[in-house]
Amino acid sequence: MEVKKSIKDKEYRNFVENIILEDLNSNKHDGAIVTRFPPEPNGFLHVGHAKAICLNFGLARDNQKAKCHLRFDDTNPLKESTEYVDAIKKDVSWLGFDWGEDLYFSSTYFDKLYSFACELIQKGLAYVDSQSVEEIRKMKGDLRTPGKNSPFRDRSVDENMDLFNRMKAGEFKDGEHVLRAKIDMTSGNMNLRDPIMYRIRHVNHHRTGDDWCLYPIYDFAHGLSDSLEGITHSICTLEFEERRPLYNWYVENVSSPCKPQQIEMARLNLDYTVMSKRKLLQLVEEKKVDGWDDPRMPSISGMRRRGYTPKSIRDFCETIGVGKKETVISYSILEDSVRNDLNTHALRVMAVLKPIKVTITNWDKGSLEIDAPFHPKEDWGTRKINLDKEIYIESKDFMLDPPSPKKFYGLGPGRSVRLRYGCVITCDEVVQDEKGDVTELKCSYVEGSFNGQLPEDMKKVKGIIHWVNAGESKEVEVREYDRLFHVESPGKERDFLKDINPDSLSIKKARVEPLIAQTKEVKTYQFERMGYFTVDSKFLEDEQLVYNKTVGLRDGWVKKK
Repeated sequence: MEVKKSIKDKEYRNFVENIILEDLNSNKHDGAIVTRFPPEPNGFLHVGHAKAICLNFGLARDNQKAKCHLRFDDTNPLKESTEYVDAIKKDVSWLGFDWGEDLYFSSTYFDKLYSFACELIQKGLAYVDSQSVEEIRKMKGDLRTPGKNSPFRDRSVDENMDLFNRMKAGEFKDGEHVLRAKIDMTSGNMNLRDPIMYRIRHVNHHRTGDDWCLYPIYDFAHGLSDSLEGITHSICTLEFEERRPLYNWYVENVSSPCKPQQIEMARLNLDYTVMSKRKLLQLVEEKKVDGWDDPRMPSISGMRRRGYTPKSIRDFCETIGVGKKETVISYSILEDSVRNDLNTHALRVMAVLKPIKVTITNWDKGSLEIDAPFHPKEDWGTRKINLDKEIYIESKDFMLDPPSPKKFYGLGPGRSVRLRYGCVITCDEVVQDEKGDVTELKCSYVEGSFNGQLPEDMKKVKGIIHWVNAGESKEVEVREYDRLFHVESPGKERDFLKDINPDSLSIKKARVEPLIAQTKEVKTYQFERMGYFTVDSKFLEDEQLVYNKTVGLRDGWVKKK
């Protein structure tokens, strides 16, 4: 990966970089920058996480005395698993970032976090509440009504310590007690109304097993884990802005080793999709999609399977930038980044997605070998293709009766086209079945029309169509994708599942050049005139290859809308 200029040398900086530049200039942290990417291992990463990954790891990559930690905030064993940990590590690495030795887990700090909680109890800043979660919720009030103190708020330090130790020892059932911070039940910030710090859960943890039955709440563990790791800049999304006072309160009221600065940025929102991990999990669990790596999903694993490249996602994140205002980004911008990257390295080949058989009735040349370039403008070498008596062309390149004959350059009765890299053919006869569907075209080739030539008595032929050899081409499965949802803001007016696009996946049996049907590795090709297609990694071991349409040659979505 190319190394960008450091923050000090950048001509344009986002607001996060400006904050960090001020700290560097003032030598606030002895010139150090320590960021972190702290996912909860309760699902797969999506492209919104990619924005955070690129920012945090990018800051570490571009500056001296800088590093970024990968830390799993694994404080909720009910939803977390090693599967998610491994998937997240794979995604971060695939995007091109390396955490080196800086891999951490909040569960590593469980003993230290417990001691911080005891410290707050000893200071009279935390207490064990024996109300149910529902009772606590009712007494919390709302934005117009102050909360009410718990009847257990004034327990003595000794009683709180005794109960808390017994909670840790497993003497109580789930939900029987919680530990709460003692802050201010009348605060205008709901997050400061005696938030819960610890809850009892007799659940096996993916790393600590049954060692603990007492688990810290995310808000308590997150900031203190940052502090324990020496994080200088804790970058998160805007929904954490109101929780910043709580973040600071925990850090400032225990003997934490440092005080990280929390900075909030706008999260990534894409149209025609959902970016909620809960909703993505629902799609998976209810089998509305083919798993987390379904190519229609905004997950990084889904994009990888579809054929998106790490560079295209990094370029997309660079393009949309980092700001404080919530906006909805057009999915087309992401597709533009993918298209621009693939255009620089995807080999050009021919494939027919919906074949019509063409018989060249006057063909007498046997199998004619043609050297076809892998790129018409770049020196990428050539491959061999064979033109023969029987070929397949794309169905959309033929019309019996085009509505605008002067604007249609394909085949039709009595019409001529040039075969890509080959000769000119003229349609002489159309064979149809009983239903009227076209089953075969009988054409004749024009003598002297190879190598871009035409007989003197023939008018210029405007149409050039792609084709494959009927005898040598191989059948593959091609999957074309549309937006997963058919509305810009799924779930805005009703259940988001009702906004799923029923036509988001189309599966076809296509014919491709034999060269690309022999591959047993994930490769992306440009199918000439059709788009970019990538071998589906999920079906590599199957007898028949599956190709996913990664992106079209141009943005057809705006026109479709």
